[in-house]
Amino acid sequence: MDDLPLTRVRGIRGATTVEHNTREAIVEAAHELLDVLVQRNDVDPSHVASAWFTTTMDLDAEFPAVAAREMGWDNVALMCSHEMRVPGSLERCLRILVHLNTEKDQADMQHVYLHGAKVLRPDVAGDQKAGDDGSDQEDEPQE
Repeated sequence: MDDLPLTRVRGIRGATTVEHNTREAIVEAAHELLDVLVQRNDVDPSHVASAWFTTTMDLDAEFPAVAAREMGWDNVALMCSHEMRVPGSLERCLRILVHLNTEKDQADMQHVYLHGAKVLRPDVAGDQKAGDDGSDQEDEPQE
């Protein structure tokens, strides 16, 4: 047993903004966010312990976890909820927290912030190309 690699649960965060409060827009945004998160972190869905999706109160046309199910995350525990309503916070925002069983260090996890959600974590969103819409939104407190 001593030769087995040490596996830990690591968290990967991500967020994006959604154009419209429609089923299609929410699922499409969740797909894009998951695709980039999976690609950047080399995620094997069989190593995902759980994923927690949240949306701001103005997004309620569909559960974003539908995108994960459509991507084959059939055995992953998924949860959806709404974010707190904070005055001045980013609107139409979809967030995710993925709990991943991995040998990697937490510092190796690449968090993903796309579109208007880049303002939430400019320190990690920096040069992210996928989903770049070039928006110049005002800064918001970091998550």
